[in-house]
Amino acid sequence: MSLWARAQQLPQESLQQVRAIYGDHFPIEVRHCLASWIESRIWTSEPEEQQRYFVEELVQEIQTNADLMLSPEMFVTQMKLKEAANNFRVQYSHEPHKLYAYLRRCLALEMEVIQNAMGTPYVAQPHTERKYSELITGLQNVRQKVSMASEEIRSLQANIESFSLQYHECLKNKGHMNYLQQSGPITAERRELEACLRVQIEDMERKLNALVAQINQSQMELVDRMKDNIANLRQLQSQVLDEELIKWKREQQLSGNGVPMQSNLNTIQEWCEMLADLIWTSRQQVNNVARINSKTIVELRQPHLVEMLDDMSKQVTSLLSTLVTSTFVIEKQPPQVMKTNTRFTATVRLLVGGQLNVHMTPPRVTVVIISEQQAQLLLKSDTQTGRGKQPVECGDILNNSGCMEYQPTSRQLSVSFRNMQLRKIKRAEKKGTESVMDEKLTLLFQSEFNVGGGELVFQVWTLSLPVVVIVHGNQEPHGWATVTWDNAFSPPGRVPFAVPDKVTWGQLAETLRIKFGSATGGDLSEDNLRFLAEKIFRTSLPMSTMELNAMTVSWTQFCKDALPERNFTFWEWFYMVVKVTRDYLRTLWCDRLIMGFIQKKQAEEMLAKCPPGTFLLRFSDSELGGITIAWTGEGNEVFSLQPFTSRDLMLRSLADRVLDLAQLQFLYPNVPKDEVFSKYYTKPENEMLKNGYVKPVLVTTLPPYMSPSPAYAHSHSPDSHRNTPSVQSSYFSASTPAQTENSFMDSDLFEQIRAFEPDGLDDFDFYSANMSMK
Repeated sequence: MSLWARAQQLPQESLQQVRAIYGDHFPIEVRHCLASWIESRIWTSEPEEQQRYFVEELVQEIQTNADLMLSPEMFVTQMKLKEAANNFRVQYSHEPHKLYAYLRRCLALEMEVIQNAMGTPYVAQPHTERKYSELITGLQNVRQKVSMASEEIRSLQANIESFSLQYHECLKNKGHMNYLQQSGPITAERRELEACLRVQIEDMERKLNALVAQINQSQMELVDRMKDNIANLRQLQSQVLDEELIKWKREQQLSGNGVPMQSNLNTIQEWCEMLADLIWTSRQQVNNVARINSKTIVELRQPHLVEMLDDMSKQVTSLLSTLVTSTFVIEKQPPQVMKTNTRFTATVRLLVGGQLNVHMTPPRVTVVIISEQQAQLLLKSDTQTGRGKQPVECGDILNNSGCMEYQPTSRQLSVSFRNMQLRKIKRAEKKGTESVMDEKLTLLFQSEFNVGGGELVFQVWTLSLPVVVIVHGNQEPHGWATVTWDNAFSPPGRVPFAVPDKVTWGQLAETLRIKFGSATGGDLSEDNLRFLAEKIFRTSLPMSTMELNAMTVSWTQFCKDALPERNFTFWEWFYMVVKVTRDYLRTLWCDRLIMGFIQKKQAEEMLAKCPPGTFLLRFSDSELGGITIAWTGEGNEVFSLQPFTSRDLMLRSLADRVLDLAQLQFLYPNVPKDEVFSKYYTKPENEMLKNGYVKPVLVTTLPPYMSPSPAYAHSHSPDSHRNTPSVQSSYFSASTPAQTENSFMDSDLFEQIRAFEPDGLDDFDFYSANMSMK
């Protein structure tokens, strides 16, 4: 994020401090409109030799930005920019280093305000800033050469016009002399006049021959310059589109897994707009030279020049076509796990739309959903003039058409689809063990643009990231497995949507770490990752981290094969851990109060060495999205409480449950529980509700048999439904005594339930029943 982008996020008071830094000496409008350019030039110190061109380049950049502000809403800003450019030229033309040093101080103060307000240091990205500076320098050099070419074209036009006048004057004198030679007797006066005309004609022919040579040389030099300009533009465009824009798209894909995006699409748009301006100007220059050559007199025409100019025209038009079609991008991707009959959004943007005035005839964008096979056929049949055969849709999308709109302040041409909905989907035939959650689809955005008042017409299209379509929420975990694997491991320039079937554990571990961190705000340690590796490989692992990271994991191991003695996969287990941590355990995890990723046996071995009342929190191996409390009882016997899931934590937080249980005294290894958990306890409500009732409170307790005989608790499992050898917790209202299992079955409430639902009591879950007594 640029320094100015950070400044715009400041509170109003801090933003006023930033504004005061610049005052009247440097208009804030210039800082805003030239933010990226200023930071790229000022960020790293330049030698004084380079600083002497700073004012000239700043003024030129201001004028360029001002010239782009054509809408009435931007008139005042345009006037302020032009006034600032004039003031800089007058005040600092002879002392450019002073303005450069002044701006460096302003940026330093601006950074200081941001750091004080945000509480975090602003760290520039040297590579990114250097890359930006190199691109800007390259584009400015080409701009100067393009301007020189325009001057040379005007000079060529003037020379050709001068030649035409002198040529016709020479023809006129020759005609006059022929007339004198063919009319009447030769007299001394006529002889003298003929001699005078001959001298004039010879002098004019010498001048004309010299002018022809000059024009021919000028034409060839001009053509060579335009060739160089086109070659430089091709190189710069490749750098922007094939490196920076592709990098942005890759970062956008990785952001689907939680990786923060570094690249800025607005910066890339600035580069693309500069390219569009220079390419369009170069194309006009080539066409102008071709027109001049075709309309000039025969004596000045160079046949080989026509072929050269025609080839250059094709090259520069191809550059423009590539730029337009490549900068039609999806700024906001549709959801990659998409549920039918659920509203979703997406935004597409043309980065050069404002520069090429595409918005003068607003283009319409349509969206269809196509299969992976159709996406492959689309790329194969793509031609230079646009798409090949229209792909076959595999679903119906409501509200799938919209016109692009131009925002003058941001210079963005885009359209946001806010109410799309996938009504139905047509599935492809499945092979082997494939499921519908393995099938990858994509949204095709397509449109047609007119450039130059209809002079050029471009058919453009772009594909979204792979989409998995589900019809029920229980399909969501597997859908996210497909998407996560694709986002993380898709190779650059792939055929849609090929991904490797195997990756190294090091690659997968990094993906899991990022996924967990982005969802929960906390990181995974090396021990956590090793635990996950043991779970997915289901075997003993090498001690060396390097050897472990080099081991390969298959797609089948990741989300197809069930874990040993379980009916769920590694991914399903990890996905539910992430979900419960994100929704209910985020703060506890970030404070490192949850050990989490540890085997039950290992936890028991650790706790057995600790005093009674020592406990730890670990994620359950047997219950999806479950977290259990393991603690040391009397006689150093270790117990595990029935795992809490999202359903339980929604009713009462994990910290409050820890508070409820007096048996829990020290968080492993020896931290008093109130010392670390107290800030998460729910404060008791002593006041009555507005309706006059007292609000009941759920409290976690252990069964009575836990106190007198831990051995009995160890051998008896009250939970027959979850198949988890653990101790069950029960709950009671703050206004009533805690009930044991027998007392509850003898109560009036139990009889009422029996009367209401007599057939459902055989499988009645007392854990759930007590929870619902709230």
